[in-house]
Amino acid sequence: MTEQAIESGGMPFHLASHVTYDTNTVVSKTLLKKDTGTITLFSFDAGQGLSEHTAPFDAVVHILDGEADITIGQTKHQVKAGEMLIMPANIPHALQANVRFKMLLVMIRGN
Repeated sequence: MTEQAIESGGMPFHLASHVTYDTNTVVSKTLLKKDTGTITLFSFDAGQGLSEHTAPFDAVVHILDGEADITIGQTKHQVKAGEMLIMPANIPHALQANVRFKMLLVMIRGN
């Protein structure tokens, strides 16, 4: 399936196969970017992560493969394939890959 077919919508596809692992790297691929929000696929090699930051919007993380340590505020969560987590707006959060993992991030822009 072509990227154009995915972006135009209406075509089913397997999420985890649309982002690959790369050694010592975080890979991201934006699937949809609108004023109302974004949908982005990520892969994290083991040892990679995103340092603590905040976002002005709520976000949903769905782990597609592997597992991640996701810290929200002062609480660390181990989130595994098939699980999801809501990251509330304006609360510091960070992600760490103890083993490699893939995730879908849905950012919802709005009040």
